[in-house]
Amino acid sequence: MQPIPLTANQPADRFYAGGARIAAFRGPAGAPAAGDHVPEDWVGSVTPLFGETALGLTRLPEGPLLRDAVAADPVAWLGPAHVAAWGADVGVLVKLLDAGERLPVHAHPDVPFAAEHLGLAHGKTEAWIALTAAPVHLGFRRDVGTDELARWVAQQDTVAMLDAMHVLDLEPGDAVLVPAGTPHAIGAGALVVELQEPTDLSILVEWAGFAIDGAAAGHLGLGFATALAAVDRRGRSAAEVAALRGSRAGDTGDLLPDAAPFFRAERWRGAGEWDAGFAVAVVVAGSGALVAADGTRTPLSAGGTVLVPWSAGPLRLEATGSDLEVLRCRPPAGQQSQQGQQPDES
Repeated sequence: MQPIPLTANQPADRFYAGGARIAAFRGPAGAPAAGDHVPEDWVGSVTPLFGETALGLTRLPEGPLLRDAVAADPVAWLGPAHVAAWGADVGVLVKLLDAGERLPVHAHPDVPFAAEHLGLAHGKTEAWIALTAAPVHLGFRRDVGTDELARWVAQQDTVAMLDAMHVLDLEPGDAVLVPAGTPHAIGAGALVVELQEPTDLSILVEWAGFAIDGAAAGHLGLGFATALAAVDRRGRSAAEVAALRGSRAGDTGDLLPDAAPFFRAERWRGAGEWDAGFAVAVVVAGSGALVAADGTRTPLSAGGTVLVPWSAGPLRLEATGSDLEVLRCRPPAGQQSQQGQQPDES
């Protein structure tokens, strides 16, 4: 198999606004959806939206769902080492997310909570790689009591929620790890590449003013008495929150080493050599190509997304000009080989 360029995969009528920045980033070749409530592009997805059976899944250009293609031949897609470690579980979900308005305060369960209460192998640790500047609310500044959190939710006291949270100002190129359980709210104007565990599990702390019935849909069917136990109510220092920002705009290579048990995010600039392995590539800037051992070329251009199967083999990243920047989003390492090497620029 060769790398596969993907068009946009944007579930319609989401409960928060966005989509214009995805359209501008992708351009016409990405076939982005029209509308002002299509704020997410699920790239190379084998994960449906919570409560859905197919919505959110990526369909390959030749017709089948990616989920079905991987299940039919997991080694070809994921590689023997990955399959030995993780089976046919792809292990990562990648999105483009455009916050046309501030998202509501919410959190995601961790693996033990998801296993105990939902029978799932994954929670939802996530990470953001910022493509635009925007503020984000991230973590509590002080310890929040169980009853206090429940009262905020019941009364939809948005002022109290936001006042208790840190604000982190993201700049383009920043990479931020969001451990499962951490309350957060991405600010208006943010366009991010989001990596996450392959689930769609959100616990809403806030929903007032959004087009969603949070009282019914905000607790994963568990009831808030159970669901809110997944929220990390610990107070974090400003330094602890700042430390979640793993890399800045000038960094290349592994952007979030602490995310390795969940997924890997690499930034590549200019030419390089990629080892064989499943990946979702997002072209942030510039143009170039992925070149296979037999010389087959997959063109790359800014705003493009490319699905890379393991069986594509080692690939050469070729740059046209000096501004090529590619994010290579990968599953957890497991028993896979180490990442490829960026050429020494010295």
